[in-house]
Amino acid sequence: MKFSYTCISLLLLVGLSQCSLTTEKLPYIGEPETVTKMVDGKEVTERDYPVIPAFSFTNQYGKTVTQQDFDGKIYVTDFFFTTCPTICPIMKRNMLNVYKAYKDSPDVRILSHTIDPDHDTPAVLKEYAQELGITGAMWQFVTGDREKIYDIGENHYLVTAGKDPKAPGGYIHSGAFVLIDREKHIRGMYDGTTLEGTQKLIRDINVLRQEYE
Repeated sequence: MKFSYTCISLLLLVGLSQCSLTTEKLPYIGEPETVTKMVDGKEVTERDYPVIPAFSFTNQYGKTVTQQDFDGKIYVTDFFFTTCPTICPIMKRNMLNVYKAYKDSPDVRILSHTIDPDHDTPAVLKEYAQELGITGAMWQFVTGDREKIYDIGENHYLVTAGKDPKAPGGYIHSGAFVLIDREKHIRGMYDGTTLEGTQKLIRDINVLRQEYE
C-alpha cells in the first residue's frame, strides 16, 4: 500500500509539472498560404500566415515611422480621427488602460492611425496626445497618405477605415484593437469600445509575451 501511495504521488507531481509547462498560445488571424520548404534536406509543408507589410507614416512629433520601428516589438494598432463624435473618445479612454499597463515595457508599443489626414496633421496629433497625457514614443499617433492608411487598415489589419459622408463626422472605422506579434502577424482582435474587450487584450498581450520567454 505504501508503494502504491508513492507511485500515485509521483504521478501527480509529474502531471502537475507537465501542466505548468503547458502555456496558452494565441491563434493567428488571416488566410494562410500553404508553402513548401526544405528543412534539413527534407521537404516540409507549412501554413504561412500573412504579415503586415512595409509602411511609412508621420507621427505626432513630425518623425517618420516605419515597420522597422516595431521590429522585435509586440504592438496594438487602431484607427480613429481626432474630431470623431462617436466611438473614438471611448476607444482612447480604453487604450489608455493599455498604455498605463505597458508604458514602461520596452517590448510593447501602440500605433494609432488617423483616417482624416487632411485635418489631423502632426501638430493636431501632438496636441491630441498631450490632452490624453501621452509622452514618449510608446504610443504613436500617425498620419500620412490617405489611400495608404485605408489600404493597410482594410487589406492588412482587416478593419474598416475610410470616408463615408453618411457617417457621423464623415468617416467610418472599426472599433477594433488589433494585436500584432514580433513577426508582424495578427494574433488577436478586440472590441476597443468595451472595457471587457480591453481587459482581454491586456491579458492576451501577457500571453503573447510568454511565447518569447
